[in-house]
Amino acid sequence: MLFDMLETMPYTTNCYLIGDETAKVCALVDPGGSLEKILEMVQSRGLTLEKILLTHGHYDHVGQVSALLEVFPNAAVYLHRLDHREDDKRLYPPPTWGFNHFEDGSHLSVGSIDVQVLHTPGHSAGSVTLLAGDVMLCGDTLFTGSCGRWDLTGGDYEALQGSLARLGRLEGDCKVCPGHGPASTLERERRTNPCLRQALGL
Repeated sequence: MLFDMLETMPYTTNCYLIGDETAKVCALVDPGGSLEKILEMVQSRGLTLEKILLTHGHYDHVGQVSALLEVFPNAAVYLHRLDHREDDKRLYPPPTWGFNHFEDGSHLSVGSIDVQVLHTPGHSAGSVTLLAGDVMLCGDTLFTGSCGRWDLTGGDYEALQGSLARLGRLEGDCKVCPGHGPASTLERERRTNPCLRQALGL
């Protein structure tokens, strides 16, 4: 699995690439800004964008979807239905593109790569975490040393606590790749992250 990250501007949102070099296809997770740099990340490897996976519907995570679809019109977009909201169009820009619904426990493929979907609400009602190999793409649910806020439209503290506990109880270790900020590991976060530890009752 080819895996890469780009911090995009202007909101310092982490955009991730999951690629199958044999099949020459990839998925992008949360293309929020910096379109030209995202395109370079994809095209410099000779890959075709097959899927756009959105951990949630906030403007800083979906900002370049329309522009990417102009370059890769056959790419399929995935978003949880609960983050297609009409009550806060500033935070949740109405999609100008069609999308497929994420379902909890479902699996997607990127070439030969399996991506598992976990519904992890709390930061937003439709937040999801994606598991690909030994990588956890957790959007704004879990950060290194912290967690996402729950006071925005669609946020819910109790739901976030449940989602953090679910992630903390996953077996084994993996690389934690949040929507903003540096990466970590799940084992490290279990030991040191006060938000995760509180959710786990530690």
